[in-house]
Amino acid sequence: MMTFEGSMTALATPFRNGKLDEDAYRALIERQIAGGTSVLLPIGTTGEAVTMTAEERSQAVRVAVAAAKGRVPVVAGAGSNSTAETIESVGRVRELGAAGTLIVTPYYNKPTQYGLLQHYRAIAKAHPGFPIVAYNVPGRTGVDLLPETVMWLCDIPEVVALKEATGSMARAVDLVEKCGDRITLLSGDDFTVLPFIACGGKGVVSVSSNVAPRMMADLVAAARAGELEKARDLQVGMNALHKLLFVESNPIPVKWALHLMGVFGPEIRLPLTPLSEPQAAKLKEELTRLNLV
Repeated sequence: MMTFEGSMTALATPFRNGKLDEDAYRALIERQIAGGTSVLLPIGTTGEAVTMTAEERSQAVRVAVAAAKGRVPVVAGAGSNSTAETIESVGRVRELGAAGTLIVTPYYNKPTQYGLLQHYRAIAKAHPGFPIVAYNVPGRTGVDLLPETVMWLCDIPEVVALKEATGSMARAVDLVEKCGDRITLLSGDDFTVLPFIACGGKGVVSVSSNVAPRMMADLVAAARAGELEKARDLQVGMNALHKLLFVESNPIPVKWALHLMGVFGPEIRLPLTPLSEPQAAKLKEELTRLNLV
């Protein structure tokens, strides 16, 4: 079954006058592919999926699949805090041509570890043969998908990868010990790409690569090739950018950065608001330093 690795971008979603800006979305995707991004991930956290209607999410996936033209896989976000709703959403993105789906752990209702296992089992049973990337981000969801539970997920063939966003290298080592190569481990933390890959990871699902796809692709490639000096320089060189892209809730800063770069407009949906002026000035300064504006 297909799995996914390398430098993978959690795409930001451009809006214009309250609607998806399809032209800007296609332009963003072209920049990603030209910059070496290996997988596109629309309608995740960075894509503001929770503020979009089901029709808008379908539109975003449809545009991404068409724009990619088979050059790179599209793995569409479809997770929710309802198993039944998630199953329905997965069916929708599968019909639209996505190569797989990113399923975040159910947020807010705080299921047990057994409940998490049954959640992924039910999705896989409903959509046999369709690759699932599990997504663990406790800071957003309020629940932690533990390594012991991930070990049980290894028995579900459809679960091909895990996006692990705790930023813990001890966690990465524990996951490798328990899962080996059965599940592809992906960093969900731009700050720790190099050490995560050194611990056994095979890539990253990145926010920063929206802004700097080539730098992130080069970092992942160097880390995987064992070119540690090059990878270190890239990781350290991007650190200030990472900090500024997470200085306020994602995707506030990354959307403002893309606006400053002329990729698309600044529109963001409530309850998120545009980046504050002091942080915007700092972000512009860093983008200028990196020759991105």
